[in-house]
Amino acid sequence: MNHIAPLLSLSRVQLDVDMASKEQLFEHASQLLSAESGIAHKLILDSLIAREKLGSTGLGLGIAIPHGRIKGLKSAQGIFTRLRDPIAFDAPDKLPVGLFFMLFVPAQATDLHLQILSELAQLFSNKTMRQHLHQCPDSTSALTTISNWQP
Repeated sequence: MNHIAPLLSLSRVQLDVDMASKEQLFEHASQLLSAESGIAHKLILDSLIAREKLGSTGLGLGIAIPHGRIKGLKSAQGIFTRLRDPIAFDAPDKLPVGLFFMLFVPAQATDLHLQILSELAQLFSNKTMRQHLHQCPDSTSALTTISNWQP
């Protein structure tokens, strides 16, 4: 079993979302996680922005893995988002990004978050997996695709 699937819920797998910018995407993700976790939206948003200031979390090939440490978060959580139209994201290959996995870990996170980031990089480096995620017709299908993936 991979470490990624348990981080998601069906409500945090969103397909064909309309976002015009990185800022709008971060705002949306922060509100979603805040509503589910009870943690202040601004705290979540600030963690994403702070990490992105260190360098883009865009990987290339239309993929990004924004992430942040959140004080008060009990366990790692994720949001998978496929945008209807990719957006500029300062990726190393300069391509717009349309597939995002946003990872949130507790402020005192251990090496588990590094393992999760490593698995996410493996998942998204797999061309077949990227194609499947681009073609999933609904959130249930995308969640199943991610759940069935083996590192």
